[in-house]
Amino acid sequence: MKAMLVLANGMVFEGKNFGAQGTRVGEVVFNTGMVGYEETLTDPSYYGQIITAAYPLVGNYGVNGEDAESSRIWAFGYIVREACETPSNFRCKKTLDAFLKEQNIIGLEGIDTRRLVRVLREAGVMNGALTTEYETAEAALADEKLMESIRSYAVTEAVKSVTTGEPEVFNEDGSYRVALFDFGCKRNIVRCLVKRGCRVAVVPAETTADQLKDMDLDGIMLSNGPGDPAENVQIIENLRDIAKMGLPIFGICLGHQLMALAQGAKTEKLKYGHRGVNQPVTDLAHGRTYITSQNHGYAVVGSSVDASVAEISAVNANDNTVEGLRYKNFDCFTVQFHPEACGGPRDTEYLFDEFIAMMAKRKGEA
Repeated sequence: MKAMLVLANGMVFEGKNFGAQGTRVGEVVFNTGMVGYEETLTDPSYYGQIITAAYPLVGNYGVNGEDAESSRIWAFGYIVREACETPSNFRCKKTLDAFLKEQNIIGLEGIDTRRLVRVLREAGVMNGALTTEYETAEAALADEKLMESIRSYAVTEAVKSVTTGEPEVFNEDGSYRVALFDFGCKRNIVRCLVKRGCRVAVVPAETTADQLKDMDLDGIMLSNGPGDPAENVQIIENLRDIAKMGLPIFGICLGHQLMALAQGAKTEKLKYGHRGVNQPVTDLAHGRTYITSQNHGYAVVGSSVDASVAEISAVNANDNTVEGLRYKNFDCFTVQFHPEACGGPRDTEYLFDEFIAMMAKRKGEA
């Protein structure tokens, strides 16, 4: 069946449908990773977005369920050059096509994804619609209702849409009691903490300092998540109070941005964001550059960081955007990239060990 991507600028990419059928509007972004499509699709940080895979062949090792970062696909659509119909891997349970159909997600293949990525790099990410409901590009462009829905679309209330409704505990007998804020948490953050002996309580995004005080905690983890960080006014206000609790805090991605906003810094939307597993980040303290996994469209504005409040601990080696902050007046560090990355790279997973060391020091164990 014919399918197409209709962009807000009037460009149309025509190809073939896989996955579900229908029409879905979202923000069109691109990911440069060669592997990890199951993890990408199930990452809540992609809520509201239609993902373009820059790598040309996707789905060749199938979908197994074990690599999922959450219980469902959060992306609004998926665009690839070629979707493999005959995957080969001993862990494979289903094809990418079946996975998308199962969760009612529209897929588009057979377009020039290199050209689309160039458009998004030059013009910036933009809104678009994946659709199987039009015979021609001209018919889609002539549908004013469709074009207006594309032009007016915005990713809103993203964190509220993906966060958990009730706390959930993992590894009840763990030595370190950690509250993990679910702003759109990936499962591998939980795994990385549990593997290091933590009892992890995943809590809703708007959990307050007063609620945390009843949990007898050793540390607090702020997760990744979707959307514009500045939209989360109540969470930002809560984090100001949480920072005063005196507990070690480690933040990732959206958690990094929200804590920065809570401490007086500003965030800005990037032209096309950082999404992939090949982003170089320079750790300024160690003078070393790591290859990292990232997925974000916003960044902390470096010039807005008060030097008396925090120091910039890491920067992106490509565009010099802020990739890490270490706070001076309370026990907290945050990073923009994903140290828990699956399917990789895992070069910065040592940051979880630093978080454990902070909690051990507070408990007098180190």
